[in-house]
Amino acid sequence: MIRPAKPTDATAVVPLIIQAMGKLASKLTHVEEGHVLKEIFTHFFQLEGNQYSYENTLVFEEEGKVLGSLNAYDGGKLLELRKPFLNYVVEHYHANNANQDAETEGGEFYLDSISVNPSAQGKGIGKQLIKAGIDWAKKLGHHTVGLLVEKNNPNALRLYEKMNFVIQNEKQFMGGLYHHMIFKIK
Repeated sequence: MIRPAKPTDATAVVPLIIQAMGKLASKLTHVEEGHVLKEIFTHFFQLEGNQYSYENTLVFEEEGKVLGSLNAYDGGKLLELRKPFLNYVVEHYHANNANQDAETEGGEFYLDSISVNPSAQGKGIGKQLIKAGIDWAKKLGHHTVGLLVEKNNPNALRLYEKMNFVIQNEKQFMGGLYHHMIFKIK
């Protein structure tokens, strides 16, 4: 079942967010230690008003266990949602976040991170989360859903294309090259 996340889901969801972000989690925070990354993302997952908040997250739960998550929000609010996060890592970890790229923009509901527990991959959970993200966007009145996929991730690219996402353009983001893909809600 897919449901809105709760602050108490942090233990299960934070590793999924970090898994989805990969190296970007360290680039964004300027922190390499896994336990510290977990602390930072847990802190923000449990708070409201930021891009990694539980309020911007859906979870896939089966038999009481969270097996997947989707983090998404209005792309036009990215800078506002990211600000508390960046201020925190600057203050507590002396990070220099002056030149952060924006991965989304106004006019799209942005699917930030989609992740499935490795033990549950290949069961269609990711597809269900993406469909739930599209439904969420539609409910909020959005007409476009966007996401980024690394150019060197052909499996993810195929999945999104099968779900009728199309490449709109290429985007440089935090040192990597990505396909910016969109889905038009009819």
